[in-house]
Amino acid sequence: MSAAPLGAAQDYPLLNLFWTMLWLFIWILWIFLLVRIILDIFRSDDLGGWSKALWVIFIIILPFIGVLVYLIARGSGMQKRDVRDARAADQEMRSYIRSAAATPASPAEELSKLASLRDQGVLTEAEFDTQKVKLLA
Repeated sequence: MSAAPLGAAQDYPLLNLFWTMLWLFIWILWIFLLVRIILDIFRSDDLGGWSKALWVIFIIILPFIGVLVYLIARGSGMQKRDVRDARAADQEMRSYIRSAAATPASPAEELSKLASLRDQGVLTEAEFDTQKVKLLA
């Protein structure tokens, strides 16, 4: 067998390349939509186990009709669950930031911590003095 001539790679017209890229993009969107819907089915609070199983089977057996019916029947619920989860994540992030950025201890408490670190040998006398000057300034 001989290798394809170099000119064979240039036999692919630009319009065919465009259509190939378009179909690839549509296929990736379809996969994303399927994954998104299946994830929504499993994280839904208002569906029981059998309902979730039936929705997944429906989407696997008749994917185009199943996805269309799911989006029509439960599309607004998807949006509400997304908003609820985003708000919960935002609230958790804000509470973590508040706890991490809590007001620092008083200078006396910080100075006693520095003194205990100096006594343990973690800080040298010079480091202790510079930190003490920073605290008292």
